[in-house]
Amino acid sequence: QSIGCDDYLGSDKVIDKCGICGGDNTACKVVSGVFKHTLTNLGYHKIVEIPEGATKINITEMSKSNNYLALRSRSGRSIINGNWAIDRPGRYEGGGTMFTYRRPNEISSTAGESFLADGPTNEVLDVYMIHQQPNPGIHYEYIIPGDNVISPQLLAHRRPGEPLNGQLGMPESTSHEDEDLHRETDILTGQSAGTFPVIQPGRFPSHQPENQVPAMQPPRQNREHNWKQVGKTECTTTCGKGSQYPIFHCVNRITHEEVPEGYCDSSTKPIPEEEACNLFPCPAFWDIGEWSECSKTCGLGMQHRQILCRQIYANRTLTVQQYRCQHLEKPDTTSTCQLKICSEWQIRTEWTSCSVPCGVGQRTRDVKCVSNLGDVVDDEECNMKLRPNDIENCDMGPCAKSWFLTDWSDRCSAECGDGIRTRSVVCMTNHVSSLPLEGCGNNRPSETTPCNTGPCAGKVEWFAGGWTQCSTECGSGTQQREVICVRKTEGNFDVLNPYECSYLEKPPSQQSCYLKPCGSKWFHTEWSTCSKSCEGGFRVREVRCLSDDMAASTQCEPQLKPEEKEPCNTQDCIPEIDENCKDKYYNCNVVVQARLCVYTYYKTACCASCTRVANRQSGFLGRR
Repeated sequence: QSIGCDDYLGSDKVIDKCGICGGDNTACKVVSGVFKHTLTNLGYHKIVEIPEGATKINITEMSKSNNYLALRSRSGRSIINGNWAIDRPGRYEGGGTMFTYRRPNEISSTAGESFLADGPTNEVLDVYMIHQQPNPGIHYEYIIPGDNVISPQLLAHRRPGEPLNGQLGMPESTSHEDEDLHRETDILTGQSAGTFPVIQPGRFPSHQPENQVPAMQPPRQNREHNWKQVGKTECTTTCGKGSQYPIFHCVNRITHEEVPEGYCDSSTKPIPEEEACNLFPCPAFWDIGEWSECSKTCGLGMQHRQILCRQIYANRTLTVQQYRCQHLEKPDTTSTCQLKICSEWQIRTEWTSCSVPCGVGQRTRDVKCVSNLGDVVDDEECNMKLRPNDIENCDMGPCAKSWFLTDWSDRCSAECGDGIRTRSVVCMTNHVSSLPLEGCGNNRPSETTPCNTGPCAGKVEWFAGGWTQCSTECGSGTQQREVICVRKTEGNFDVLNPYECSYLEKPPSQQSCYLKPCGSKWFHTEWSTCSKSCEGGFRVREVRCLSDDMAASTQCEPQLKPEEKEPCNTQDCIPEIDENCKDKYYNCNVVVQARLCVYTYYKTACCASCTRVANRQSGFLGRR
């Protein structure tokens, strides 16, 4: 049979969450919650208050962050992570209980910090968070005593020393005979045995059922033997305030010889009381924190750790000035780290051909970010500052040259009779790559063309009329005038053949003129050959804006720019019918299917079928 918490064989009683044997969980109350407030200011922020008497304390950060938990008593004494000093994980005494401070490994774990304590606390404690980044949430939980009264049955079955509603009771009375024994002086040691209480605090007399007769008390032991302090236990620490306890043995009162403990009355044996020892402080030491995460996810990075000068006293670890650790070599606070080898740029292809056959174009190549395992990864995995160019300009040399022309002038050089109109002609590089031009050549287009605005009146001798208006409104142009051979008669002029005046110096009939600078004007080349002979092709020409000195300009009127491309040969393609091209065999379709039209014999024997196939293929390619 099992033994219950009341030490009775066959009992099924267990200790409830309130720490009571056989309790029903009503003698205490569980307080829990989650602190999720959004904080803005850096520094200490109060999270929760732990009241006096709290047990089973659990303060846990819900996920890892750069924040820290801190604990302080209501009197203002810092227990953990106070005064902007971060303590190492470990056990810290405060509020009458021992707190376990945990901070999981910063690299391998995602769990947050936590404070754990069994309690009970003997004062009010405040939990803080040192806020440095968004709050992931803080879960808190503790148990406090309730208002319920403990039933007599529970009290009767409570074991000696068992907490009563979270508190230890005191006995109501003790035997007067025991008190007399306590006050008895040990004549052998000269010490008062009364300094050691016989009954421990929190002890209760054992409970006896009412239907049982109390057992007879054992006879008192012989007074020839008594308890004597023969020494002390070893100090729990070598420095920084430890504790030790006196050792008592049973001895003969006369000979002082040690005898078995059964010779002495066990009820009179003094209870050892704790004594302080080795009060001098321990040497200071460097407290080394955990390494932070590596500053880079790949390649060589840096990581940091906190180094504090600490000193232990009274079972507490204190942060002290760093000069106290000057006798020790200070560990490094920074170190290099490398989680993995970084990915690198790789050039996968050679440069493509230039995008233009002449002039300045562009060419490209394939550049990829490749991991150390050879896999293609996102570009962000590689250093963008070291990325090789995947596009660059390329110069294929000068393009072919072509004649660039302006439109004909609107004015005729002569007000009557024959005159001329003019235009500007210049040879320049042509960048229209689809035009098979090799150079301007010697066939310079004419800069003048004849014009006639009607007959003029007859004149005499060499007669020079007035100069016409300049052929251009701006820039270089020409002026014309009529020079004829006339014979003056009375009241009239008869026009003669020019040879009649050949012995006379003929006045010039044309001269240059320049009214004002033109500024920039549009120039264009001749139209190229149409790209198709039927079913809609296109032809192109190059248009440029040039200034008076024939330099490239941007001052031309955009709305006056001549077209650079236009459709041509939009009529349908009509195949020519050749009467001599006929099929000589009825099964020429087999020849076409077998693709034998490439042979001269079959091309002639099945001329019509092979020609239709050829026309369809050329039409298909033309549409592409």
